Amino acid sequence: MSSYYEKVLATGEVKCIDEEIPFEIPKGWEWTRIGNIFNHTSGKQQSSSNKSGGTPQKFITTSNLYWGYFVLDNVKVMNFTDEEIKNCSATKGDLLVCEGGAGYGRSAIWNEDYDICLQNHVHRLRPCINGICEYVYYFIYLLKESNNLASVGTAMPGLSANRLKGLLLPLPPINEQKRIVSKMEELIPLINRYAKAQQSLDELNQNINEKIKKSCLQEAIQGWPNCPKLSTLLSNPKDVSVENLLERIKEEKQRLVKEGKLKKSALNDSIIFKGDDNKYYEQIGKKCVDITEEIPFSIPANWKWVRIRDVFQLNPKNEADNETLAAFIPMEKISAGYKSDFTFDLVKWGNIKKGFTHFANGDVAFAKITPCFQNRKSAIFHGLPNGIGAGTTELKVLRPYGNTIGRWYLLYFLESPYFIDEATFKGTANQQRIVVGYLENKLFPLPPRKQQQRIVEKIEQLMQLLK
Repeated sequence: MSSYYEKVLATGEVKCIDEEIPFEIPKGWEWTRIGNIFNHTSGKQQSSSNKSGGTPQKFITTSNLYWGYFVLDNVKVMNFTDEEIKNCSATKGDLLVCEGGAGYGRSAIWNEDYDICLQNHVHRLRPCINGICEYVYYFIYLLKESNNLASVGTAMPGLSANRLKGLLLPLPPINEQKRIVSKMEELIPLINRYAKAQQSLDELNQNINEKIKKSCLQEAIQGWPNCPKLSTLLSNPKDVSVENLLERIKEEKQRLVKEGKLKKSALNDSIIFKGDDNKYYEQIGKKCVDITEEIPFSIPANWKWVRIRDVFQLNPKNEADNETLAAFIPMEKISAGYKSDFTFDLVKWGNIKKGFTHFANGDVAFAKITPCFQNRKSAIFHGLPNGIGAGTTELKVLRPYGNTIGRWYLLYFLESPYFIDEATFKGTANQQRIVVGYLENKLFPLPPRKQQQRIVEKIEQLMQLLK
């Protein structure tokens, strides 16, 4: 392969530029510098001192200049002298190029019938050869897309005057330029269309696992209504009934009330049932109310709707000696997502028993504040020193009564779209918390105990497939 040489006209020096030549070009083409076929200048620097002297002129900045077009509805005004107007203006047919910032290299041909002044961060390339701007515009566009345009050795990406003028351009004959431009005008819209389609596909691929996980949990707490075979498989007529679970919960609550660990008002449970008219009713004492409009979805016949407040102890308290070692768990030590990962600091109970939320082994907790709530920061606490702990006040804690409701079934319920997406909040924009009563009054779909476990096992199988 023959070597390439460049003669510097100012000094007569001839040097080999083989290392700069990126590829071979067809016969009849030539390598040249942008500065050899364009006259370059930049606009005027914008400053407060430019409010006097000269005459007010509209001028464009990089914020007006985009790939192939201009946005001129926010053009600014600055004073220019006659000499500055001559040197810092674009006329019809000039190629304008952005110098710095994220949009460096953005280019467009000024095709208006009037001249426009320029700010100093806009390069003006005035062609020495007619009809060359369109070809050079696409050349600059392709360099930018391939990350080969920016000046090197600068802290911020940009395109200096020297870098722009020094760009090596593969220059074809004028008719070949026109054919290339015509083909680019045909291809660029297709490329942009495919780029958008690829972006949508990438976003879908990134989000599909999350969407499937949400769908899986929603199906699970509804008893898999869209998968009858799975619903049948997970149910078993021999399972201990939900009525039995509710009776055990009632007995456990009575025991705790008797021991002074639970308020007597906790015994005022509601009973939710479906009437002969296919409507749902809730009975509290002698009062019976139609709550059909509250029922969010259908559940299997052997399940029951209950209120969270009736089947879980909410925010229970611990009792321990001040010197007892316990776990301290701030919000940052609880992982987000569909899992139950957390870490803790070992501290004395006396240092954390006041001003923090209490919990114990077996308790299930979730973040009540945004965005931790939506990010599903939640956990089943286990392995706590001496079985107790305390942590951020932004937690809500639920403690099932005995072994009536599985911890993992509860956790998956708390991470389901039904619980997360329907929440309402109160507070400032950056610190909103679920409203008082949302958790307590939330309707909870309660399956038989054995079925809860089978549902959890199926969820875990599906979650493994999505890793």
